[in-house]
Amino acid sequence: MTQPEFVVAIPARYGSTRLPGKPLRLIAGEPMIVHVARRAQEAGATAVVVATDDARIAAAVSALGLGVCMTSDRHVSGTDRLAETAERMGWTDDCIVVNLQGDEPLAPPSALREVAMALAQSGAQLTTLAQPIMHSDEIFDPNAVKVVCNAKGDALYFSRAALPWARDDFAQNRLQVPGPHWWRHIGLYAYRAGDLKAFAAMPPGRLEQIESLEQLRVLEAGWRIAVRLSPAPFPAGVDTEADLLRVEAALAAR
Repeated sequence: MTQPEFVVAIPARYGSTRLPGKPLRLIAGEPMIVHVARRAQEAGATAVVVATDDARIAAAVSALGLGVCMTSDRHVSGTDRLAETAERMGWTDDCIVVNLQGDEPLAPPSALREVAMALAQSGAQLTTLAQPIMHSDEIFDPNAVKVVCNAKGDALYFSRAALPWARDDFAQNRLQVPGPHWWRHIGLYAYRAGDLKAFAAMPPGRLEQIESLEQLRVLEAGWRIAVRLSPAPFPAGVDTEADLLRVEAALAAR
């Protein structure tokens, strides 16, 4: 199957508890949000749009000729912001939309292509990526979201807990990963614009509220979520000053 056409929408808000003004923090002399948009362009997206409610972010993006959509400042999630963007941009219901977080300046372009391809091939309403967990501390880290899949590669559950729980192995040793059974979820999504808007229109789910994981809303509602392995290592996003230095070093080494 040939690579399907897709657009990339990047939700970006100025406020951040741990790193204020995060989208506009400079990395190698340019705002972080610009680096994120470039990864989307390198993936071959037919359109790249930054969705924001902040005029400072919009100005920085527009100055470099990148697409921007000004949205409401009342959205509580990136999904809500992107649903409004899909409406404002006039994307047809069958348009493939890749949701790339605005703090992922090292996102591999191949991963964006993969999640779009997965949507076109699988017939699922939502697709996302994962990568193997190599260190035991990630298994027990609530900030590292785990995904458990069925034999077909569809998500059964997402959790901040250590799932699956290796009863016998963990009873003896929690310092090693006991086999290739643990997958870290990567917060990159693809859906068709019609399903994106349906997702945003749903009320928050019970499991979503317990785990603070938005994707559980549609999983609990019965949607099929296809999960693919990321074709390239997907580095962590930016949340701290140390992360900014890490990303700058990685970009300089390219």
